[in-house]
Formats: sequence, structure tokens, C-alpha cells
Amino acid sequence: MTLSLASGTSRSHDDPMPTHLSHVGGRDVDSDRYLYTVSTRSILTDVFASLTLKRRLEQGLEDAPTEDVVGRCAVADAETVVAAVDAAATAAPVWAATPLATRMRLGALIRDRISARRDELVDVLVAEGSPAALARWQVAGLLELFGPETLGYCAGQLHQEFRHGNRVLTVRRVADGVVCVNPPQNAPAASALFGITPLLAGNAVVVRAPRSAPLGVMFALRELVLPALAEVGAPAGTLNFFCARPGPTLRTWLESGQVDDIFYTGDVERGLALERECVARGKKPILELAGNDCVVVWRDADLDGAVEALTECFYGSGQICMVPNQVVAHPDIAGELLTRLAAAAARIRPGYPDEEGVLLSPVLRSERFFAYVRDALDRGATLVHGARRLDVDGSVCDTGLFLEPTVLRVDGLAGAREIDAVRSETFFPLLPVIVPRPAPDLLDAVLGFVNSNPYGLRNSLWATDTTVIDRFVARTTNGGVLKINDSHIGFVPYLPTHGGTGLSGGAFGEANYPMLRSSHLQGVSRATGIRPRDAVLGADYEPQRESRRESRRRG
Repeated sequence: MTLSLASGTSRSHDDPMPTHLSHVGGRDVDSDRYLYTVSTRSILTDVFASLTLKRRLEQGLEDAPTEDVVGRCAVADAETVVAAVDAAATAAPVWAATPLATRMRLGALIRDRISARRDELVDVLVAEGSPAALARWQVAGLLELFGPETLGYCAGQLHQEFRHGNRVLTVRRVADGVVCVNPPQNAPAASALFGITPLLAGNAVVVRAPRSAPLGVMFALRELVLPALAEVGAPAGTLNFFCARPGPTLRTWLESGQVDDIFYTGDVERGLALERECVARGKKPILELAGNDCVVVWRDADLDGAVEALTECFYGSGQICMVPNQVVAHPDIAGELLTRLAAAAARIRPGYPDEEGVLLSPVLRSERFFAYVRDALDRGATLVHGARRLDVDGSVCDTGLFLEPTVLRVDGLAGAREIDAVRSETFFPLLPVIVPRPAPDLLDAVLGFVNSNPYGLRNSLWATDTTVIDRFVARTTNGGVLKINDSHIGFVPYLPTHGGTGLSGGAFGEANYPMLRSSHLQGVSRATGIRPRDAVLGADYEPQRESRRESRRRG
């Protein structure tokens, strides 16, 4: 671990490339190893040359980065990872004692900085591969997350006070202590900003930036969060961050007696294994795992609106956990819906991420996508649209880095989950549309199908019949968020942006406000003029009354 007295983001006229250092205990930590971020545009232009340059820079075989290299991040060593936990443990009790109003002000200050520097944040997200339109969507979600409505709701949950006779009663949530955050490889910067909201509950936080896309995380935490912490006077070590390998870092966190919570975003198998080990070691697991969201389109639905929501499946090439993953379409409108959906899917195009109108992202490992399609077709599904590789200009190309948005028709609810693409999250631009057989109790069957999904991130309904809507809302117990006649992935005030049940959130999964999940409930009573015996046995307890009478007689 090498301490640096310089700013954690350095840039000179001779070297225009920003360098992001680790930040531990209020100080920047340099390294003799760096990870380089090559712009996605350069990769799409010449994938071999771009990745070769990146590899040579990281191996020290090249020392002259080109303009295609947009930044580099220091790689933390084991000592830095341990030091980050130590710093957080030192800061945690001091920060937890900070008044709630100050911590809520921190959230507002972070929002102000996101708003003021949104264009810079979007540029970083685009450089790492997010299409510009989706980068702006991520920023919009962050503005809602730190907005006054959501912060106000959470503040009310963190502290409520009541007067009852001679007592002031408080129900509050107390910070767990040290929260360690592991963002995913997809949308890591937005996930990291979501992950640091435990700060507002009074926790100290440690964040590991993913090695595959560290630049946005390091930029967001250093440029947007650290200045806000400084403004409210948070102690050094309240926020620590670095880029390091996930396995050794998670092992350090698990084995540390100073870590209270581990906030993990990633795949189901590893997440559930981590959950078991956290519980065994007395730590709280907070999990954001896969989504396999269902959208129900009823016979009286606004099909234009429904199709707009369904095409969100293809945004970012399906590499977003909260997009629709399957549809249940009422048989009366299924044919028309599929026709419109295929036409809409055909209009979604690939391209360079900085181009307006682009919604698809490159997919570097696509073999599994075609395996999903083959499995579905072998089990009786029908290909409605797509299932081809595309080049950056949208032309069909066997070596293209993009996947054509793909729609499948699956007939019948029974056996639908025997198809891999229905049973599991695919993380590809692949949308199976399940058409149930007509039946008098069809809504009950559809609700049973939705609730039996082992995943539970989000579910949506498109319908106009209020009886159908009311039954869907009343009986859909699966999922962290329900949307009715709305964008499936759009963010709204008050409602949580993440979190779910089942395989989406683990045994303790639910809609996730991290500042609430990383705290625990506590009741406090402050009394004046209360006699303990009266409080337990009552003022009219007979032996007590006799004792008082005897005292008066003696007086």
C-alpha cells in the first residue's frame, strides 16, 4: 500500500488520461498496478487492437496510451483491502452519532452533485459501454433515489417519536456499523451510488469497484460523494473505495470481525452461497441477484403502451436485471400483440454508445444466447423475430458483437417453465411470450404462474378492467415492485428502485431501501416521574396501596 498526498484523480497536460486511486481512511492510496479503460467505441471499431492495447498497458509493455484509453484505476493490494475495513470500523461509531438531519442533508448534497455533473457522469458511463439514452436513464434513477420524496420516506422510517403520558417513545433504526458493497459488472457506477445509501443510516461503507468496469465507480464516489461527506463534516474513513479482485476481497470481508453487513450484487449461485456464509458468521447479507420479471398483458390492455414497456426487455441487450424477461399474453390479443412487438423489436438498433437512438449494447459471449433459442424451439416454441448476430451498423453478420432483439411464442402455461428461457434469467435480448389456453378461470391460472416464479424482482400488468387490476395487486405476493400500466423499468418517487423476493433477493429478500436494510429496529422510552413498580404492577396494586396508607398514618 502506497499513500499518495496528491488528489486521487490526476491529470496533466502531458497525460490527459485521468488516474483514479484507492481512497482509504481519508487518504489516497497509489499502486504499482493499474487497470485501463478503453472506450467502447474503439472496441467496436477494432476489438482485437483495442483489447491488445489494454492488455499491454496493464502488463507494463506499453507506456503511451492513445486517445482511446479514457482512464485508469489503481489496483488495490491485500493490505489496502484490510485497511479500508479498519478505517470504516474507526469511523462508524462517530458517523452513527451524527444527527439524522445531517445524514439526510448528505443525501440531498449528493443529489445536487449528480444533477450538476450529470453530463460528465453520462460521458463516463458511455465510455464504459452504456448507450447514452440508458446512461441518462441511470442518472434519472439516481436523482429519484436521492430525491426529497424517497429521502423523506426513509427518514420517517429511520426515526419516529411519540408522546404517551409522561414518556417520550421513539421507534428508530440504528446503523449496523460497517457495510461492505460489491457492485455488479453491469451498471456498476449507478449500483455503487445505490450501494452507498447505507451512509444515510449512519453506517461507514467500503466499496469494491469491479475490475471489468471500475472507472465509473471511482469517478462517482470521488467526485460526487466524497465532497458531500466533507461538507457535512463526516469523519475520515466514513467512505472507502478501491478496485480489487472479488474473491479475495469477499473472503477478507467474511473473515473480518469488523464487518457487519455485506451488500452483494451478482449471480444467484454465488449470492446464495455468500448468504449462507454470512449467516454462519453472524453478518447480515443484503442481496441483489437475478431478475426474471413477468409482464401480464390482459385482453383489454392498451397494446401500444404494453409494447413500449415490453421492448424495454431489449434495452442494453437485456443485460439489466430489472427489464421484462417474459410475457403472459391473453389469448384474445396475443396475435396482435406479437405482430406489434415484432415490428417494435425490429426498430431497436445497435450502434456506437455515444450515438443518439442506440439502445443495444455489445454482447461479447453470445453462445449461451443461441443455446437458449435452440432449447426453446426444440421444446415447441415459435421464433417470431430475431435470433441473429448484428454488426454495429445493424447488418446481419456472423461475427457481429450485437444480438438481434428476439421474440418467441410459447403456447400454454403448463410446461412453459420447462423452457430454459422462461425458467431462468437469460441476460440477453430474448423475450418469450407465453399464450395461455383459454379457460374460465384464466386470471387465477395467470396469477398462480406469476406467484410461482422462483424469482421476484418486478412484475407488471397491462389492463383497463379495474376488477382485474385490483385482483392482480391484491394477490400478487411475488416481487419487490409491481407496476400497473406503466414503464416496467422506469423510476418513480417513493418506490424502491431495487430489491425482490425468492432468487432475486435470497431468504431475506424484499424491496430494498439499503439505508433501511443496513439498520436494525430499536425502541426507546424516556420517562419522567414514573415509578417502576407502578409501571409494572399498576398504581392500584393492593399491597402498594396498603403501604401508602400506612405511610400516611405514620405521618
